[in-house]
Amino acid sequence: MPPSLPRALAVPDPAIKWPEGYSPHEAPVFVHNRRHIAAPADVVWAWLVGAARWPLWYPNSHRVRLLPLPGAQSGAQLVKDRRFRWRTFGVGIISQVTEFDPHGGRLAWNGEGRMAPVRVHHAWLLIPEGTGTLVVTEETQHGWGARAMHRLRPRRMWEGHELWLSCLERQALGGPPP
Repeated sequence: MPPSLPRALAVPDPAIKWPEGYSPHEAPVFVHNRRHIAAPADVVWAWLVGAARWPLWYPNSHRVRLLPLPGAQSGAQLVKDRRFRWRTFGVGIISQVTEFDPHGGRLAWNGEGRMAPVRVHHAWLLIPEGTGTLVVTEETQHGWGARAMHRLRPRRMWEGHELWLSCLERQALGGPPP
């Protein structure tokens, strides 16, 4: 974590389930963001899993294409094991949903840069708090491309996730997706 960020932001949430090799202690790049959103968790969840619509409201998401699951309809939402292609932070990524629990507010996917040497794991927690939701998102990255970008712009990933959270908040405050 860049030294310019508060130390609390560098502390991983113990509720995040990391695949082998991707825990914040094993990965060269780690980012943690959190935000309280004054909207119900099910509304926040609906915006978050509607990946095909991300480019309409999150400006760091481009060309999201959800790949069909064998024997299932393609749909516009993330589900367990769904693979999707997209561009984010200027990199083409192919991702697969590894954790999907709408009732427990848990979503995670892995990702690999198609042209850039980067491997990631991105996790989300949605925790109901009163009439709102605490949204926690963490990501770890491997690969020389990830390390190089982190050295050049250490706040870039944190700022990108802050943008994602602020955009998610704006959408959720407006109610559920159409």
